[in-house]
Amino acid sequence: MTHPLAVRPRDVGFAPDDAAFIADPYPVYRRLRDEHPVLWNDETGQWLVSRHADVNRLLRDRRLGRTYLHQATHAEFGRPEPPAWQAPFHELNDAGMLDMEPPDHTRLRRLVLKAFTPRTVEAMRARIQAIVDGLIDDFAAAGEVDLIADFVEPLPVTVIAELLGIPDADRHLLRPWSADISLMYELNPPDAAARRAVNASLEFSAYLRDLLAERVTRPGDDLISALAGVVDDGDTLTETELIGTCVLLLNAGHEASVNGAGNGWWTLFRHPQALARLRADPALLPTAIEELLRFDTPLSMFERWVLEPIEIGGVSIPRGGEVALLFGSANRDPEAFERADALDLARDPNPYLSFGAGIHYCLGAPLAKLELGIAFGTLLRRRPGLELVETPRWKPRFVLRGLEALRVRV
Repeated sequence: MTHPLAVRPRDVGFAPDDAAFIADPYPVYRRLRDEHPVLWNDETGQWLVSRHADVNRLLRDRRLGRTYLHQATHAEFGRPEPPAWQAPFHELNDAGMLDMEPPDHTRLRRLVLKAFTPRTVEAMRARIQAIVDGLIDDFAAAGEVDLIADFVEPLPVTVIAELLGIPDADRHLLRPWSADISLMYELNPPDAAARRAVNASLEFSAYLRDLLAERVTRPGDDLISALAGVVDDGDTLTETELIGTCVLLLNAGHEASVNGAGNGWWTLFRHPQALARLRADPALLPTAIEELLRFDTPLSMFERWVLEPIEIGGVSIPRGGEVALLFGSANRDPEAFERADALDLARDPNPYLSFGAGIHYCLGAPLAKLELGIAFGTLLRRRPGLELVETPRWKPRFVLRGLEALRVRV
């Protein structure tokens, strides 16, 4: 293995701002795993980690964390303070459990799970089916549609909106807010993108604060009301924590679910034999959904801060470092998956990492898989002749990797 400082990621093709790399990063991932499994990225100040065994282990290693602010200030950790004008974004983002560490994370996740239960998710099944059927009815006579805009994107946003109890008249606000906030999750976002994220954070927080005040006075049959009413041994969610939880659910439900479904359909269209097999055998759906999420991962990368010195693949990384765990690479590692670059809709076992692992394993994974199973199964059944019209283009994003559009004939 070459010394991790002797070569730059761009030297081996890792170029997250390049359209060709975004469209097909897998040859570069293969080279990283084979030659540079732990590689310093001077452009982002991160260590790229590409092998499944390392990524899986580090997701569970408590010497790393999603934040360091529970241990030290920015200055004490050797990091610059974020610009003051970005404070609304960071205050909102830091209030979600995804960017917390124990004991705050433990407490918040426990409280949220008292309201967001398996029963809550299962109770959404009939409503998800109705939403899916309605979306298909809407484009039934269209001839051609954009599967992303007309089906894949409205579904998770509508589901989360109904779960939270967002009034119908306000739901058009959610997708733009989520899309703008998520701009900050890309590598080195430009100021223009950061300002859009900050503005969306301010607007969304203010909206949810007003809605929460209304639900405290007049509770409804929705998750916001349930979260506001959660009490566990005298402990409750603060207003900031509740708002942060709602935003996290929407952003995950929007960005990750949309990319997961869109990438999955594009994968099936590129593998007509697999698509025909799934149409013929709907019983494959549960393992097929897992395999589609593995094969073309909607979340390419997940970051962790090094809270204590650690060694990864023979490379020593000091406290204060940051690792970039390449989910897309880990999910194609032949050391973890037989015929890793092949699509196998019946793959079992399938230790893919698209929902993370450890204490930060995605809280919404059961809801996401329920949505995807109903959506894929219903569309395959009701529109068996669905076919691709044109090759899609990828959004110019690497971390949250998805398609601009997916035009199909229905």
